Amino acid sequence: MPQSNESNDYRTGEVGRRRSWYGAKKHVKTLLGWRLPNLAMRGAVGVVAPQLRATGRLPAPAAIGEVTGKVADAEYVMLAPARCVIAKELYWGQGRRPQPADDLAVQVFAAAARKAGALLDVGAYTGLFTLVGTAVNPDLRAHAFELVPEVYRALFDNAVRNRVLHRVTLHHTGVGDPTAQVTMPAASGDSALPCFYSSELEFADGVPVRVVALDEFTDQVPHGSPVLMKVDVEGTETTVFEHGERFLAAHHPDILCEVLPDADCARLRALLEPYGYRFHLVGERALAPAGELAAHPRFRDWYFTTRTPAALAEIGIPVAAGADRVAGTSPVG
Repeated sequence: MPQSNESNDYRTGEVGRRRSWYGAKKHVKTLLGWRLPNLAMRGAVGVVAPQLRATGRLPAPAAIGEVTGKVADAEYVMLAPARCVIAKELYWGQGRRPQPADDLAVQVFAAAARKAGALLDVGAYTGLFTLVGTAVNPDLRAHAFELVPEVYRALFDNAVRNRVLHRVTLHHTGVGDPTAQVTMPAASGDSALPCFYSSELEFADGVPVRVVALDEFTDQVPHGSPVLMKVDVEGTETTVFEHGERFLAAHHPDILCEVLPDADCARLRALLEPYGYRFHLVGERALAPAGELAAHPRFRDWYFTTRTPAALAEIGIPVAAGADRVAGTSPVG
């Protein structure tokens, strides 16, 4: 892909400008990260809108260098909550993700990771699921993939801080069509490390980033050992699996996958169902019973698996009974 010109830069388009509050977001969040403004914000929120704390979206104090995450009986550390969206959530959630469905996704992933031999974290961001997996399973070997250069550096720093770099192979690559080449900005200029960039965006100062096929890893993870995946690629998940059918056939990994409202669910079903996959929406207290894969207006995480509900229960993953569906589609806990 040739380098984009400025007129095609995502950050200067209407969506990008709106996300940045037309250039004000970075400065506002920087100010609210200072000690006295942060204390004032906390006091005001506690009186006017206490529910905002539960969102995990408020700025974290700039002086906080790291936060400890907790899952079951394990702990891990994430750096820079003033810049990392996930670390900020852990700060406000006292070590857990504040939204119940997000926290359940972490717990489900941890339960599966305890029994896994290999982990592929596709769209790793700063490494939450890589860190959770390696925290609960000292024998787990992981591959973590991240496109954005400054986010990849934060992923590396988190792997070093948690002393798991010897068990985690980091890839500054995308996963999808290996004939494609994407570009990512050397520096985003955002108020936080961007968690929503995808291979479909264009940047005027983009640097080339390689894309690899999931199939390339078919023989790089142990055969016969449970494999676990997380896929969070901002709407390009069909491309991941289109170039990963040999991997799916060989390993049948359990997959925690984000499915956004405009996802091509019909294509996802067509790619995964031939390998025996069932689709469970992640609710607030349990996975929904297996059902049709379709974007949900409230919940975005799904658990794709070839395991039966009884097999999921054996590894500690709760599945709601059929009667617990809401409007015949999903549980909300």
